[in-house]
Parts: sequence; structure tokens; C-alpha cells
Amino acid sequence: MTRTNRFLGTVLIAGGATAGLVVGHSAHLSAGNAAASIAAGATVINNCKITTSDLTFTSYDPLAASDVTGTGTVTIACTKGASPTVALSVGANPTHATGTTRAFNNGTSYLSYEIYKDSNYATVWGDAGSAVLTAGAAPDKNGRSFTAYAKIPAGQDIVAGTYSDGMTATVNF
Repeated sequence: MTRTNRFLGTVLIAGGATAGLVVGHSAHLSAGNAAASIAAGATVINNCKITTSDLTFTSYDPLAASDVTGTGTVTIACTKGASPTVALSVGANPTHATGTTRAFNNGTSYLSYEIYKDSNYATVWGDAGSAVLTAGAAPDKNGRSFTAYAKIPAGQDIVAGTYSDGMTATVNF
């Protein structure tokens, strides 16, 4: 903002017996200003966060003729426009899996299972190549959830007990 002050009019000088009057004199005073540009910028980075929910199954009956299925969820929130992929590791017992890439363990026995990217149980969700999930470009920064479809094949000859496994879900962006 520029502000200008002007004096017009009369200046009275008084002192002793002499007085004088100056009329018609104007003084012009002006505040100065200067301007400079300020550059501003920011770098927006690609970033993603990942959360998971556990795979849940009903009880497995080794005498039943049907597979047991379950689901879990992987949720990713990424910078708008980021094109992430999500990998699921094969867990702690892949060498003990029979007909699958994964196996639960109860300490002495193994129960094979698999995780798929689709509800038809056709495409294994893994940690390399075409087995990783391609999530596509993030439309915004809000989380997107992807279902992990899991199946325990019927007919496994195992002992009763509680079986477990752990795997890692990794988002790459």
C-alpha cells in the first residue's frame, strides 16, 4: 500500500513581536515503495500407505469333499495418480505346500492353502511378475480396498489343531 501526505495552506511562524504569515506555499511529501518477486513452489511426492485385515476361514474338515474359502482385505491409499502394485509374500512355509504356494503350520503338520486376486480362484496373488496385483492409477488420495480370496483345498490328510501362517503385503509405487 502506498500512502501520500500533502500539506497545503498556512504556516504560522510566531515569535517575540514579529509574526509572519506565509500563504500559498505547498509542501509535497511522499512515502517510497519498492517491490520484489518471491518465488514459491513445492514438490509433491508419490507415497502410499497399506493396511490389511486378516484372512478368515471357517473350520477345515479333512473328511469333507469341499474346499474351504475365506477372504481378507488389503487397503492402499496413495498419492493421486500413483500407479502402485501390491505383492503378497508366500508366507513362512512355502516349501511345505502341496499343490499351492503357501502352507499353514501347527508346529508338526502343514495345511496347504492359496490366495487369489479374483473371486473365481483362478489367478494366484503372489510377490513377483504377473502374480502381483496391479492397482491402477489412484483417482484420489482415499484408500482403495482389494479383496484377497483364499482357499484351502479339500482332502488334505492332516492332524487336528490350530494352524497359522504369516505373510507380508508390500505396496510398490
